[in-house]
Order: sequence, then C-alpha cells, then structure tokens
Amino acid sequence: MVDRDDSEIDPQARRFRQWTPPDLPWLRRRIVPPLDVTAEEIASRDIAEQEVFEEVIEEVQLRSIADWEYRFRAWRLAGLGLLLVVVLVVTMSRLLVGGPPSVAELREQAGVDSLTTLNIGVKDDQYGVAFYDTRQKLWSGFDIDIALMVAEDLGFRRDDVRFYGLESEDRARMQATDPEGNRVPVQLVIASYSVTEARKAAGVKFSSPYLFTEQSVITLDGHDPVSSLEDLKDQKVCTLSTSTSQSALTLAEAKVSRKNRVRDCFAELDAGRIDAISTDAAILAGWKAKFPQKYVHWDLGLDSVERWGINVGDNPALEKLVNLTLYRSYADPADDRWELAYQKNLQSEIDPDKPVPIAEGMQPRVERPDVRHLPWEDPLG
Repeated sequence: MVDRDDSEIDPQARRFRQWTPPDLPWLRRRIVPPLDVTAEEIASRDIAEQEVFEEVIEEVQLRSIADWEYRFRAWRLAGLGLLLVVVLVVTMSRLLVGGPPSVAELREQAGVDSLTTLNIGVKDDQYGVAFYDTRQKLWSGFDIDIALMVAEDLGFRRDDVRFYGLESEDRARMQATDPEGNRVPVQLVIASYSVTEARKAAGVKFSSPYLFTEQSVITLDGHDPVSSLEDLKDQKVCTLSTSTSQSALTLAEAKVSRKNRVRDCFAELDAGRIDAISTDAAILAGWKAKFPQKYVHWDLGLDSVERWGINVGDNPALEKLVNLTLYRSYADPADDRWELAYQKNLQSEIDPDKPVPIAEGMQPRVERPDVRHLPWEDPLG
C-alpha cells in the first residue's frame, strides 16, 4: 500500500480516525475506513450493510413470530387435551358413580333375574291379536308376538313364557286365571289395553304405546250400512267391559250391553240378540278375517286414536326395561320384529274388497329411556 500524507486523506475518514477510541479496536476496525477508500465507496458499503442488517432483523422477527405461533398452537393443543380429560373424567364419574341406572341395575331392581318364568296376561279370544287354539294348544296374534319380543329382551326363552287369558276388568288388577280356574298374578299385561288418562289416574302403569288403532263396528251381513255412530241410535250394541268404546256409544244413544270377552259379544250377535259390536278395529278385523262371509266390518271415520300400552304394574324399573325394548324396535333399522308381527297378524287381515282401517302400519314413536351405558357400548344392543 502506498503511504499518503494526512492532507490527502478524505476529511470524513480523518474525523472517524481521530474520533475512534483506542481501547475499542473491534469498533475501530468496523467504523474506520481504510485510508484509500472514497466517500462514494463508503456510502455504497453502508447501504449494503444496512440492507444486510435489515434482512437479519426481518429474519429474527419472522423466527420470533413462527416461534410464537408454535408456542400458541402447543398451548392450544394442551388446553384442548386438558378439556378432553376433564370431560372424560366427568362423564366416567357420572357413568360409574351417578346418573341413571344401567340395564343390569334395572334388571336387579325389577326382579326379573330371580324369575324362572315370566307370566303375561293376554286375551285369548281375539283373532289376529291374541288367540289360544285349544285343539293345537298354540297362542297366536300381534299381542303374543309383542309379548315374546319383550320377554326375549328380558332374557326369557319362549318356553319360559307363560300366557294366561284374562278378562277386560282384570287387566288393571293384573290377575289372570289358569286352566284350572286358579287366580295367577302376572308381571305384564299385554291385552289390547288402551292408554287413557283416567286409567293412569286410577293407578295403571303403562309403557309407551306399541300400537295405534281406532274404534269401528261389525255387523252381520245384510245389516244396513253403518258410516257413523249415529247410525246405531236405538240399536243394541255390545262392547267390552271397561272399554273406551262405551262412552262414544252412549253419546250416540245406542243401547249398550257389555261383556268381559269379545267372543261373548259375537255369540249374542250370531243369535240375533244384538245388532252390532263396537270396539277397537284391530280386534274386530280378526273376526272378519276369520269369518269373511258372515260379518261386515264398518269404518266409523273417527278422529280419536286408541293407543295400546303394556301394563307393567307398580314396577318402574320393569317399565324402563319394557320401554327400552320398544325403543330398540322403533329406532334400530335392523330390528324388524314389530314390522313382522304387524304384517303377519294385522296387515294380512285387510279386506281387499272393502278395506277398513285396522291399525297404523308404523310403530308409534318411542322416546329413548334414560339408561346408563358406557360411551363405547351400543344403546340399542
């Protein structure tokens, strides 16, 4: 390098050289330019260094932002994890410690596990609903199939179910009669039993409805057409004791007689001692299907609906178990037991020549019972 006099040194360089403290050599090297560097070169270098400095600052800022976002995501995930743990702990505490009873607890409370047989009170003279063939000793009908469905879910085999015929007035008492004439208490009554507020007020404990039907009329062939209850004014009409059909007949000014069994009404009709029989259409349709040339089934076009339910007695746990079966049947697409029972017993009774509404072809809606189950368990299973 060629030495130059101080007079030849750029004034700005001279000032930097004079100002730089002697005890900071690193700063001297940084800010004191070589003696042969011009002002333009210094300015250009400063611009370049400023750009590098700004790039470094920008990189530091970006890394800071990225680090903050990473920490935020980590804390958020940790918070969500903690929330899930809290929810799981609360749920498991409710399932295992508090909350509604489980199926096992309901079975214990209902007493079904201590039973070797299940006694069910049914009708025995209603074709298509509940009928006992004395020659073949076989039960058949829609109510029988519904009873077997409930019994199956309660853990009873078909051979463990005992059906007992009962009269209408004994449905509330839950007392049937065996073939020897002995009174037999039953655990369930499934006997074309309509749910009414009056019956519930009297203490009858019903399940959710399992069938919707309506009131209708049947007469011998050759009777004048019947299109409404008013057509029965001053006529002798038989109905079942404690039947919901009685009040409507009384309002229509019919001469009402009552029997405990529908077969007794048909015996009166066949003998000509009465003019008609009026009760639920699902009951009368079976007799019409059994004797198609003998009887005529008339639709009354009433708006009222008869809702059949199961009398479970004073046993709330048993009521929940029965409703759980009805809920499964209603909600589970794979469970077609109700549909098969309807098709076999009621749908088949519809007269193709003179169709009369018998019952709704869809199972009534059932609310899900409040029964405890673990999150991984199937509430329908």
